[in-house]
Formats: sequence, structure tokens, C-alpha cells
Amino acid sequence: MIKVEKHDILVVDDEISMREFLGVFLTKQGYKVSDAKNGSQALKMIQKNNYDLILSDIRLGDITGLEVLREAKKKNSDTIVIMISAYSTTEIAVEAMNEGAYDFVPKPFDNNELTHTIKKALEIKTLDHEKDRTSTELQDNMYFNRIIGKSPGMLAIYKTIEQISVTKTNVLITGESGTGKELIARAIHENSDRKDNPFVVVNCGGIPDALMESEFFGHVKGSFTGAISDKKGLFEAAHQGTIFLDEIGELSTFLQVKLLRTVQDTFVKPVGGTKEIKVDIRIISATNKNLEQEVIEGNFREDLFFRLNVIPIKVPPLRDRKGDLEILSKHFAEKYAKKMGKDFVKLSSYAIDFLNRYSFPGNVRELENLIERSVALSSTNIILPESLTISMHKKRRWIEGIKGKRFDLDDVEQGVDLDEILSVIEQAYIEKAMKIAGGNKTRAADYLNLSLRSMRYRLEKTESAD
Repeated sequence: MIKVEKHDILVVDDEISMREFLGVFLTKQGYKVSDAKNGSQALKMIQKNNYDLILSDIRLGDITGLEVLREAKKKNSDTIVIMISAYSTTEIAVEAMNEGAYDFVPKPFDNNELTHTIKKALEIKTLDHEKDRTSTELQDNMYFNRIIGKSPGMLAIYKTIEQISVTKTNVLITGESGTGKELIARAIHENSDRKDNPFVVVNCGGIPDALMESEFFGHVKGSFTGAISDKKGLFEAAHQGTIFLDEIGELSTFLQVKLLRTVQDTFVKPVGGTKEIKVDIRIISATNKNLEQEVIEGNFREDLFFRLNVIPIKVPPLRDRKGDLEILSKHFAEKYAKKMGKDFVKLSSYAIDFLNRYSFPGNVRELENLIERSVALSSTNIILPESLTISMHKKRRWIEGIKGKRFDLDDVEQGVDLDEILSVIEQAYIEKAMKIAGGNKTRAADYLNLSLRSMRYRLEKTESAD
């Protein structure tokens, strides 16, 4: 059973009938209620205990409710104080609010209105505490002032960043789309001695091949139609800084040759020019492709691969970053609530559980888009599962295989090798059954509802495939 923490309320009133009524009424609402018959007793109780909310009359016989208010706020500024009185005036109400009272409720009060006022006040207090706690949590889990996450895979990357930032060595960052490769590249740059110099981002897949050479290396006036003046290339613009070549796997073979020479000789030659220009740059590349496989298939130059892949960093997908999804979700909720001028937005535990059941094929970028949309559309400051618009996203139906190999049912449109897929899935199930059975073939066969003979045959087939 989940333990629900009750809010502590102190009722301060010199009328016993009012204390008894409020005690019974608020206890039925689920609050833990204490009472004081006058201001002096209230002050003693406030010094000994911490109350979430104090409901105090203005006239108490010995000292006023305003003095109780001041002492309560002096003891703990977070304590909520609501003043009640049958002798209310505008001046008293204003004074009470100026002293820090949450609200002023005149007697006789409407029970439902009082309940609503107390509930709203405590909700705000809870959210304020949650906001402070979340801000502290985010700060504790933010690295290099930009990367959120504390999973083992990310902690290993942080260590690598610290080790390599002081060097000039080229880095190749690999990982699925949306995993945050550019954030890592920026962290390396900002922690290096080049941090005060340019960090130039180049999207290798976003520039047409015809313009790529000019964009990379610049051109001289008249070198081609439209070259009306000399233009400095991106490599020259990154002099003494860092150039980040995003989606390096998209480069054409022609540009790979040109890039190789620049990487080797640290010179650039503008299109149409005869003079080489010396550049001092660090190259950080990134790709969502398997460049080693691209080299094998002849799509990427092996010599360029080795030049760029001096220090490899592999960024894990969000589904493998255990524990990071919740903290990332809170970070994006806070970010977009602030951006949209909304109060602090909290994700309910049910919403977090809902998110944890989704694989996020688009990784951190998809999560950020989802939270941004949910904050924008949410009519309250709490995001519930129904507030999440995950159904609006394309749900990729992954089939998990062995060694991290995954298949997407939507790939059928492009054509797939069904025999290979079934073989990989079969092998994954057999390996899992053998592991659970501790290597006992008979028990593993029972788990898979196979005969021992069939199990042996499948094991032999799997072993021969390896």
C-alpha cells in the first residue's frame, strides 16, 4: 500500500466551537489538524512544530493573528497562513497580505470555498517544493552545462570528453539520429583551449554536392557563374577553432578526396584559386551510419575513415540510457514551461511510466518534441498520460533480435529478407532459453515448447551460423 503523507494544519481561534468545527471538517478532508485557543499557545506550537498551513483568526484575545502570521513566517517562510475574521476591513486584509498571508477569508465563510482555498494553497506549495527539488536534480545531473543524464553509458562519455578536450585529436561521434551528437561535440570544444574561437557546424547532408566544395573551401571571384566575389570557406572560418562535420557519411566520394587532403595537410585551396591557405582546426565528425560497413561496401574511403576516427565516441540510444528518460523529461518540461510563460509544469508518475513503455526511435529529439507539444497543449500544470500526444507520433514497431539488431515492420515497403529476420529472432529466443535454463537443453526445450530433438537441431543450426 502506498503511504499518502497528510498535510499538517494548525487552527488558531479563541472560539472553541470554531476550533471543533474546523477540526472535524478538515480531518474529514484528509488533513492532520491541531488547534490553539489563543495566540500565545499558537506561538509555542509554531516554535516546536512545522505546519504546512495555519488557519488563524485575527482577534485572539491576547495577541493578534497578525503577530501569529509574522512569527510563523519568521520561523518558516514556506508556511502558508490564511487569515479568517468576522471583523474584516480592507485595511486589515491588505496588511495581512503584505505580511505574507496567502489569503484573507471573512466569517461566516462558505465551507466549499474554504476547502478550495486550502487545497489550492497546498497544491502551489507542493509544486514550489517540487520545482525547487527538480531544479536541484537537474543541476546535479547536468554535465558541461548542456548535457542531461547520469546513465553509465553517458558517464563514460563525460569521462572521455574530459580526457580528450585538451588535445587536438580528431573525434568521430556515432549514434542514432536524435541522440545528441552535436551537444557532445560542443562540450568537447567548450572544454578545450579553443573555446574562445569559432565552433563551425556543417551539415554534410544538407548542402547540394555542386555547392559543397565551395562551402567547404571557399572560392575566388569568377571561378564559376555566380562567383561575384571571393568567399571564405567553412574550414577557413573555423581557423583556430573546431569544425563539426555532422552526417559525415553523406559526403560524396569526390568531396571525401578533397577532405582527406585537408585533414592530412591542414591546408585548404579555394575553388578556382591557386594559393593554399594554412588552417589550424580540430575536426569532430558525426554520423548515424556504420562507417566501417560503409568502408567495406566502398561508399566511404578507408584512409579518410582512419583519419577521422582517431577517438571514437558512441552515443547510446535513449532506450539504453536507463534512468535518463525521467530527468530529461523534467528538463524539457521546465524548459518549455519557461519558454511559453507557463508556471512550473510537473510530469505525473503515471506519465513517466507511460513514457518508459515507449521505445523512442527518434531518441532525445523525439522526447523533446513530445514534451514541448504536451506542455503547449496541457491545460493544467501537471502532465498526465492523456496529456501526452504520443499517439500523434509514428510508432515504429521494432522487433528485437540478437546483439542489438533490430527490425522495423515499416521496412517491408522497401523489401526485407524474411529468412534472415526469422533466423535472428529464433537465435535470440534460443540463447535466452539456454541462459535461463543454465545450459540445460531439456529445460530450455520445455521453455520453447520444443522436443529435445528439435532443440538440438536448432542449436546446431545456430552454432553453424556463428
